[in-house]
This record gives sequence, structure tokens and C-alpha cells, in this order.
Amino acid sequence: MKKKNLLFVTPFFPSFVRSDIQLLQETHAVRINRYPWQHKALAPLFFFLQFFSVLYHIFRTDAVLISFGGYWSVWPAVFGKLFRKKTLIILHGTDCASIPELGYGSLRIPLLKMACGLSYRYASDLVPVSESLAGTELDFDPAIRNRFQGIRHHFPAVTTPIHAVHNGFDPDAWPFEQVENKAPGSFLAVMSAAQYRLKGGDLIAAVAPSFPEYQFTIVGMDAPETTHPVNLRFVGKVPQAALARLYRQNRYYLQLSSFEGFGCALAEAMLSGCIPIGSSVNHIPAIIGNNGFVLSKKDPGMLRQLILQLVNLTDPEKWALNARRHIIASYSLAFRKQELTQLLHGHAKQT
Repeated sequence: MKKKNLLFVTPFFPSFVRSDIQLLQETHAVRINRYPWQHKALAPLFFFLQFFSVLYHIFRTDAVLISFGGYWSVWPAVFGKLFRKKTLIILHGTDCASIPELGYGSLRIPLLKMACGLSYRYASDLVPVSESLAGTELDFDPAIRNRFQGIRHHFPAVTTPIHAVHNGFDPDAWPFEQVENKAPGSFLAVMSAAQYRLKGGDLIAAVAPSFPEYQFTIVGMDAPETTHPVNLRFVGKVPQAALARLYRQNRYYLQLSSFEGFGCALAEAMLSGCIPIGSSVNHIPAIIGNNGFVLSKKDPGMLRQLILQLVNLTDPEKWALNARRHIIASYSLAFRKQELTQLLHGHAKQT
């Protein structure tokens, strides 16, 4: 059977976008539309060029899939609507939020919010990676003034159907050996420098001195210029193989985000046998399930108590195995592929 043509639009290629492309290439002839939108000064030029590129390809495609809402999603959504092409926008988090206190969220920028709103209005379906991106109330971080976030809060007039489809993961890419290979008292977190406060790096720095016998590691950023605890080390950006090795070497994982679209690193760490502590925001508690602990407030004292509970768990091997089994059972690549394919060619229940 001849594969249907799919126009895949993305501003960049994080691992979860590459995964979606690989999944959809099994059932579609995928043509990728991508410009380096991170160069903000050139965004007007890319917007102009994309108009003609999408217009040319829209007649040769059966459906359009856009990853992230933004300037790049406007023309694909408009032309998809105009020429009656099924058009999905996968939403990952920043395109559903406005949190200026943490410098986070595309929707805090008026022109970018306008582009997102127009795109969401004309798309056939909106596909957030968790139900919380449709609408959620944040009460974890007291620094956040606007506790209400999500598509329905920021765009109450948009009536486009919303279908949450969780991210999926390949267990073979994130192997688990055994707890004995993990250093006792070793804690890991993943974040970029721009995400330091958003993902709780400041909270980790606050509690690390209370546990001088434990090692805390943050991957994805270099050490900040400000002073930090001696038992908190920073590892810059690393390739996937090195990250998988770090997951296997560390016994515990910290996902202390004030807002989190999904929590891919958390799921990867749990596949690798890390026992987690996560914040009580968005989809993080569902990812953890009964296989770790959930921190209800961004409070150093409460985190210290959870860390003490974590390191005193009996049978950590069982906890690690259960964490891996939970992710395998709940977030499979096969299910994500099935759901996306159904949305592109059929129907699904609205969130």
C-alpha cells in the first residue's frame, strides 16, 4: 500500500521530535519543513519563505503535523484549513504557558501568543503531550503569580478539539542494569542553564549542603558563576549515550519543576532504574505513580524529609524495577504511534 504524504513542521529537533518522525515514517512519506527559527532576528525572513514552501507542498500532502506552536505553525495551519488538509499541532508545554516570573512560556510574548492563537484556531486538532496542557492550576511554586495555565485558560475562545497523546519511550535506549551498579546517595537532574529555576536547580542547591555525604549532579548546563555546594556538580550537555550512562550510575532522580509539559527526562531516568522525587505539577505525579515520592510545595525542608525517606527505602532494587516497568507499561512508542495515526486518519476521544 502506498504511504500517505505527511508534511512535518518543526522549529528544531529534540529527541522526542526525532522519535515522532521515526514513528511516522513507518506509515507515511514524511517531508520535513524546518527553518532555524532560533535566530530571532531572521524570523520575518523565515516567515516569508515558509509561506511559499508550505503553499507549494500543501497540494502534495495528505496531512500536516506541526511540533510546537509558534511563528512556524501559522502558515501550515492556515493553508491546512484552507485546503482541507488534516492538520495537527503537537503541544509540548512552552506553547501552552506564560510564566514571566521564571522567564518561561511562549505565551508571555504578545506577538508569539498571537501566532499560537491563530494556529490553534485553524488546526484540525491540538495534541498536547499531557492532559494538563489543556488546563491546570499550579500551587507548587509560590513565585508563580498566575496559577492557571494551559490552552483553555490562555485561549478560551479556541474551540479546536484537544486530544492528549503522551510521549512514548524505547526501553532499549534507556537500559537498567542493577541497583548495585548505582552509587549510594547519588542524585541526578537534567536541565539547561535557562531552566535552572524552572526545573528546581535552585531547590537542589538549597538542600545539598544538608547531605554532605551524598552527591548531587545536574546534567545539561555548566556550573553557574555563583557559588554552589561542593557536593553539587554540573555536567554540560552530553549525547544520549552519555546521558543513559549517567542514569545507570545514579540511584535517584529529581524532577522538581515548577511547570513541566510532560517530563521526558523523568521517564528516561525511571526506565534506567532511578527512583524519583518529583514536584506535584502537570503530569509528573502520573509518571511517578507509586514508584517514588511527590513533593507538594517548593520547600527545602519538605524536600529534605523526602530525601531521607528515599535513601532509607528497603529493597531499592524492587523500587527501581517497578519504576522501569511502570514506564514501559504506561508510555510505549507503539501506543503513541497508534494514537497519532488515528488522529491523522481517523477519530479519537477529545480531552
